[in-house]
Amino acid sequence: MIATRDRFTSRFQAAARFVAQRGILKPVAWSVVSVTVVGTEKLKGLGKSFVVVANHSSHLDAPLIMGALPRKLARYLAAGAAADYFFDVWWRRGLTALFFNAFPVDRTGANSRTVSARTLLERGVPLLVFPEGTRSRDGRIGSFKPGAASLASATGSPCVPVALVGASVAHPRGSSWPKPGRLPVVVAFGSPMTVGDDETPAAFMTRVRDEIVRLHDEHAPRILPAPSRPEGEIE
Repeated sequence: MIATRDRFTSRFQAAARFVAQRGILKPVAWSVVSVTVVGTEKLKGLGKSFVVVANHSSHLDAPLIMGALPRKLARYLAAGAAADYFFDVWWRRGLTALFFNAFPVDRTGANSRTVSARTLLERGVPLLVFPEGTRSRDGRIGSFKPGAASLASATGSPCVPVALVGASVAHPRGSSWPKPGRLPVVVAFGSPMTVGDDETPAAFMTRVRDEIVRLHDEHAPRILPAPSRPEGEIE
């Protein structure tokens, strides 16, 4: 168990991830889509422990966020990945750990991973979480599960809202590779948000989601034609 935890904070592993992420993952992602990053100036002064919360619509999402974050903040960032898919066979588990410093998230709810995620935050490892639990089928932002907000509340860590705009159009769910032509994608960072006094995790998660929807809708008109522009909300 100790060896598993050490993977998340090892300087050697961080150096290997730097080569994998900045030498392979980011160049590949940036070569298949045209990326615009906004809002990184809002992250100045952010401490070691924080939770990046983003909408999820494409396999590009994690590479885009990790490539867009300043290196100092991305160095130890650990991405939540579906245990039933990314940790089911050894080779996929190894690649997911190398490129994303991933930790397993149980989507069935039968075996909660909240304790291990909390331990990571308490040890100064920031997390990347997609609280919808799965990729959107049409680009619209679905409901958020409150797990990330519970972690933030329990550890006093801020949540960083991130809106990914255009990723679902550039690389739709069900496609094996992004569409040709380097379609535009925006990675929009919002200001870090903290749990308010007497605010429940569910209420905080709603507030974070509202900010992600706002960021998405702010930048969508720049890159998405009206017929292809999904509404931020799902009724």
